[in-house]
Amino acid sequence: MQNDSLVIIPTYNEKENIENIITAVTDLEEGFNVLVIDDGSPDGTAQIVKGLMNGRLKDRVFIVERSGKLGLGTAYIAGFKWAIEHKYDYIFEMDADFSHAPSDLPRLLKACKEEGYDMSIGSRYITGVNVVNWPMGRVLMSYFASKYVRCVTGLNIHDTTAGFACYRRQVLETIDLDDIRFKGYAFQIEMKFTTHKCGFKIKEVPVIFVNRELGTSKMSGGIFSEAFFGVMRLRWDGWFKKYPQKA
Repeated sequence: MQNDSLVIIPTYNEKENIENIITAVTDLEEGFNVLVIDDGSPDGTAQIVKGLMNGRLKDRVFIVERSGKLGLGTAYIAGFKWAIEHKYDYIFEMDADFSHAPSDLPRLLKACKEEGYDMSIGSRYITGVNVVNWPMGRVLMSYFASKYVRCVTGLNIHDTTAGFACYRRQVLETIDLDDIRFKGYAFQIEMKFTTHKCGFKIKEVPVIFVNRELGTSKMSGGIFSEAFFGVMRLRWDGWFKKYPQKA
């Protein structure tokens, strides 16, 4: 079992899911470790994680506790920096609510570790629309948001807003993480756009996205608004900004 892979899971009030998702990830034979970034969950999410850390999953599970809801993007940036500091080779983004299937993690890892890609994306739209239990309005909004991003930015990625991904450490070391400006939904778009502009190879791996059964969704209209206007700024940056390049 090689512990060269770290799965970052941001949390806010995920007590119904957190132990089960951590167990499902760490039970995989590839030997994934887990880092939880908890934004001051009042429901006791952090205490559940600490119980696992002090018990059977010692040295496999870690936590960074933050004082409040500081945004998804800043949570991942904190996780990326922690992963780089601790020398993980493959770093993953993943939701806590089982909308991303832990069983898909090995396929994302394989794309980077064996097939030579620098980033792999768990894509809902590479083979059609693979979303389960979402209201039709939200499916359409997400699908056409990705179409809009592709049109504006020129990114050849079908699921530009996906939050399930694997990065090789070199990608995150090359990107100026402090320069990533978006905190919400647009963070995922900005990371893919920046990875592409830095010259890294990206692969979409088809997955099935299943809407959460437990807990409360954190999605809001403001998050979509940030994404809508944010991509125009990314396009502008693409014309004039100098991006660091893959070594």
